[in-house]
Amino acid sequence: MNAPAIPIKTVEYEKPSEGASCVAHAWARTPAPVSPAEKEELKERIRRLLREREAVLVAHYYVDSDLQDLAEETGGCVSDSLEMARFGRDHAAKTLVVAGVRFMGETAKILSPEKTILMPDLDATCSLDLGCPADEFAAFCDQHPDRTVVVYANTSAAVKARADWMVTSSIGLDIVKHLHEQGKKILWAPDKHLGSYIQKQTGADMLLWQGSCLVHDEFKGIELDLLKAEYPHAKVLVHPESPANVVEQADVVGSTSQLIAAAVNMDADTFIVATDNGILHKMRQAAPGKNFIEAPTAGNSATCKSCAHCPWMAMNGLRNLAEVLENMNNEIHVDPAIGKDAVRSISRMLDFAAAKKAKVAPSADLAQEAKLFQGIGPA
Repeated sequence: MNAPAIPIKTVEYEKPSEGASCVAHAWARTPAPVSPAEKEELKERIRRLLREREAVLVAHYYVDSDLQDLAEETGGCVSDSLEMARFGRDHAAKTLVVAGVRFMGETAKILSPEKTILMPDLDATCSLDLGCPADEFAAFCDQHPDRTVVVYANTSAAVKARADWMVTSSIGLDIVKHLHEQGKKILWAPDKHLGSYIQKQTGADMLLWQGSCLVHDEFKGIELDLLKAEYPHAKVLVHPESPANVVEQADVVGSTSQLIAAAVNMDADTFIVATDNGILHKMRQAAPGKNFIEAPTAGNSATCKSCAHCPWMAMNGLRNLAEVLENMNNEIHVDPAIGKDAVRSISRMLDFAAAKKAKVAPSADLAQEAKLFQGIGPA
């Protein structure tokens, strides 16, 4: 007889974001659209500045498609947040420009402390990061000294510094399983949906911080069920930061890179995608001729918080990218002591992945090298 599953232990810490980091302010600071002529002028200016500054552009799958294309055209990369940092660490450029959100810039700085890390907008943040303040998290950890602290990549440098392990969405399950087999009890932060998914898969004793991604938290199980009825042959691709009633309907649950690989490799021509809609650009490039449909959120009304797109990712644009390269401002700084502690939690994950022989360096040719996306990578 199978042992009963260990109940999920939760602690209510979810808080609304306020002030300059709130959703309304983020959308208000989204760069205005540019005309076709201005777009080409800005792209050429950015190309020139990248050469002059001996800099490289690394972009996340969720930012504007023009930034994704520009990163690849200029010898940079488009990837998940950890691969962005790893690419920057291994690249000869002394200056990295990170098109994404703040924790990605911090992770790049942690792995490349000697390099200059710039971002188009330093206020571009993440609801998971905002919902896990470092001081409150440290106090929570101190209350549970018997637990191994495992944090998701979508956290600040200070939170990573307090952790024993940092994980990403595709290797988190393997690491928690490994720790559970060693008899470890887990303190998990910050995403409650990803934590719950991993707990159910592993049976581990997990104390969950109650954070969530405002994009993924908006996907609706009942609406997805109705959309599946409309497209009965579609495969459903879901990021595990989504609610359980959405994850339960998935054909594939995985990180951004894994979902792209599934779109390439699966024998289907229509996909319903439950993650930030910025990923659809890369999916369409990687799997031309296939049809990609956004999974339903709360709707496109005035009350919709995200409508499947992160407002902070949307703060990255061609104009502020050109300005940051022109002025060499918006530099990311991480306290060296915090960085030294944070790199340990990241290195544990990297060493674990290396031992598992994870393949983590996909090329730009997604169609031919999609199998490489079986490695690690966060949202």
